[in-house]
Amino acid sequence: MPYLRFSGFDEETLRDRLPEIATLFARVAAVPREIVKIELLRIERLTDTPRSLEILMFPRSQEKHDAIAAALHGLLGTFGYGETHIFFLHLSPALYYKGGLPLHTVSWLTDSRDTGPSP
Repeated sequence: MPYLRFSGFDEETLRDRLPEIATLFARVAAVPREIVKIELLRIERLTDTPRSLEILMFPRSQEKHDAIAAALHGLLGTFGYGETHIFFLHLSPALYYKGGLPLHTVSWLTDSRDTGPSP
């Protein structure tokens, strides 16, 4: 947690860049690098669908989301994926379960530099 889910990407290219992607995301999002999860979704495109990066995470300020999207867009552009659509899906700590119990507090989410909602 958080999850970065890529669709329409070459697996080898993505695997080669995993450390760089995870480190950049962790730095900009102000989360521990070891909790960043990266997945490649294998989908069958039925229409002309753009390459995308879906980010599942707890809500942050608009400025934080903008900074994350800008940083990842810049990095993906250096890999030749500058046209990637990036979007966020917000998770709720009360609806996120670990060990069958809801996650009510996230210690690293209450970052004083982030004015966004907290759990």
